[in-house]
Amino acid sequence: MTASVEPDGRIRCGWSEGSQLYRDYHDEEWGRPLHGDDALFERVCLEAFQSGLAWITILRKRPAFRTAFEGFSIERVAGFGAADVERLLTDPGIVRNRAKIEASIHNARVARDLDESLDTLLWSFAPSPRKRPRKMSDVPAVTAESTALAKELKRRGFKFVGPTTAYALMQATGMVDDHIADCWVNVRTR
Repeated sequence: MTASVEPDGRIRCGWSEGSQLYRDYHDEEWGRPLHGDDALFERVCLEAFQSGLAWITILRKRPAFRTAFEGFSIERVAGFGAADVERLLTDPGIVRNRAKIEASIHNARVARDLDESLDTLLWSFAPSPRKRPRKMSDVPAVTAESTALAKELKRRGFKFVGPTTAYALMQATGMVDDHIADCWVNVRTR
């Protein structure tokens, strides 16, 4: 898929045409610069939960994730214990995967204990702005920057942060602009 002209006359990235939820996410969030430790921590967690699933599943469950993980406050999630893991495993509103739940709690502790902000760390791997891709097939799944980011996150102790997940995080948070060239959404990186 490259692009689609929607009934409103706007050209959008082809992946966004599957549902109104996808279209809203595409139009309002995806690729827009996101800053703030807790906001970025939420995206790290949700990208990890998405691994092996369709992104629409995560978007549908995002409100429940936000409730279950107390707004993705790094401080609060870092304080979760065994009872919280069990609580989360019985929550039908989220993806109930023990490894991903435990990784999110672990990652909160790592993020809390960083010697710099999570925001500063993640954005330090953002590449220089480049031209938008002409079509979705021109969009990579992994880049040198996402590989380096994943390697650094793992070195610091983060889990569920491979190069593909790291690149999806970079796309979602505006570190890269992978809206296709004809897409109506105009974002600035940084």
